[in-house]
Amino acid sequence: MGNFARTDRIGQQIQREIAELVRLEINDPRVRLVTITGVEVAGDYSHAKIFFTRLDGKHEEALQGLESATGFLRKQLARSIKLRIMPQLHFVYDASVERGSHLSQLIDQAVASDKLHSDNSTPPSLPLSGEE
Repeated sequence: MGNFARTDRIGQQIQREIAELVRLEINDPRVRLVTITGVEVAGDYSHAKIFFTRLDGKHEEALQGLESATGFLRKQLARSIKLRIMPQLHFVYDASVERGSHLSQLIDQAVASDKLHSDNSTPPSLPLSGEE
């Protein structure tokens, strides 16, 4: 079970390092709004899936930018993280943030629709006794 904890720690370290490198070292405009959301490292440390999202939704463009920077990122990781084997980096778009935002919008629309229907279905107010 200790091996899983080690791969998790390595994944967290890779996530921190890559996030910092993307923010400070990569000048590619395709990568400008990228956020690294997670890293999964294979049990033998040969591969790492790096999950990312991009705020403006242009994830195909961001993926191309990240893939073109893979060699640079791997080289920089090898300098900062001491591993016998530096994993191959594979970038994967993380759609969970986008799905969460979409679900939030749907919930807001449903609440607004319910409120509209409940406002329209209230009976007209009856005059109080003595008023007419």
